[in-house]
Amino acid sequence: MAPGREWVALSWSGGKDCVMALYELRRSHRFEVACLVTTIAKEYERVSHHGVRTELVEQQARALGVPLLKVYLTGTRCTNEEYEAVMSRAMLECQEAGISSVAFGDIFLEDLRAYRESNLAKVGMKAVFPIWHRKTSELVKTFITLGFEGCLACIDSRKLDKSFCGRVIDENLIRELPKEVDPCGENGEFHSFVFGGPIFYHPIGIKLGEVVLRDDRYFIDLQPDDIISPSP
Repeated sequence: MAPGREWVALSWSGGKDCVMALYELRRSHRFEVACLVTTIAKEYERVSHHGVRTELVEQQARALGVPLLKVYLTGTRCTNEEYEAVMSRAMLECQEAGISSVAFGDIFLEDLRAYRESNLAKVGMKAVFPIWHRKTSELVKTFITLGFEGCLACIDSRKLDKSFCGRVIDENLIRELPKEVDPCGENGEFHSFVFGGPIFYHPIGIKLGEVVLRDDRYFIDLQPDDIISPSP
C-alpha cells in the first residue's frame, strides 16, 4: 500500500454505483481498496437483492484485481437482526486485517446512510461515501462516457416494463426511462451488473438467460460466456 493511504473495504453488488465508487476511491489517492464485500443468498448462490450469480462477481473481482469477501446470508427472508449479526462478524474480520473503514456507492438516501454509519460505529469502524450527493443524471452519463459497460440485472415491475431487464446502460436507455425513475435507480427502480470498463483488466463475458418475476421484481439470469452479448 502507498504511504499515507487508508485501507478500506468496499460494499459490492457488482452494479454501476459501487463500480463508480471504486473508480472515485482510486482517483482520490486517499484510500487503498483492500477487498470487495458482497452479500450472497446461500440457497441460490446469487448476490442478495440483485440476483446475479456468484461466479460473475468472482470474475469481476479478478478482472479488477481486488479480493472478494463473500458474506453468506441464509434463509429466504433474512431479518435485519440476522443481517446485522452476520455483517458485524464480517466487519470484525476486516478489522483484524487492518481495515478501518467501509465504502458504499450510496448517492442520496439519508436514512440508508445513517443506518450504515450506525452499524459500523457499533464495531468501531467508519463509513465512506465516494459518490455522495452526485447528481444522478450526471453520474450515469459519466459512467457511460468513461467507457464502462453494464446492463440492468433486476428491475421493479411496478416502475419499469419487463423489456428493460437486460438492457445495456447507454444513452438510449437513459432517454427511455420514465420521468419518475431515477437515472441511477437510487430508489430501487433497478439494479445493474458491470462487465467492463477502464478499471477492468479485461471485460467479462456474459449472455442473457431467462427473465423471471419474483416479489414484484424481474430478474434476468446473467450467465458467464466467452462473448459479451447483452441486448442493444
